[in-house]
Amino acid sequence: MPKIVDHEQYRKELLSKCFDLFAQKGYGALTMRQIAESLNVSTGTLYHYFPSKQVLFEQLVEEISQQDISSALAEIKGVETLSETMTAMGKYLVKNQDYFINQTYILVDFYQHHDKETIANSPVFQSVKQRYQQAVYDFLGIPDPVLASFVLSFIDGLILAKLWGVQTIDLREQCELLGKMLTSYLQEKS
Repeated sequence: MPKIVDHEQYRKELLSKCFDLFAQKGYGALTMRQIAESLNVSTGTLYHYFPSKQVLFEQLVEEISQQDISSALAEIKGVETLSETMTAMGKYLVKNQDYFINQTYILVDFYQHHDKETIANSPVFQSVKQRYQQAVYDFLGIPDPVLASFVLSFIDGLILAKLWGVQTIDLREQCELLGKMLTSYLQEKS
């Protein structure tokens, strides 16, 4: 009797293993053959699920964005105020700091190997950007797209600074401060 394979689940398993591989070796240093060898699958199997390394990477980005939002939502569940939400977000970032540093490294490495137009015009990256922006609307109750973009840029900047090895940044403290600033700004605006 043939083995029944849940192709979607198998694809997700391959993607989850690729995250650490990209974090260790970098996007530019890996070939599909090397990825297949590291995953202990044939290159044919890998190409069956992912027609190219870029498609594999884009699907990885799509998958991790969904996981990030789901994990963050679970972390801030039950908080009521914007300030409490940002404090919870700071705790979440601290708890997952290494993961987010690796994620940032992977994205920076990918961007180095592609021109800005390719990334800007990619439906996957546009979708991921919109997903994160919607999460800021939903989590923080900030419907202003400029302010939501600012929050995302702020958090990205904190993680990028950690990637650079800046030890003086306390993610929790910075998120708490941002929560106070946003609360004050929104009170003043209303």
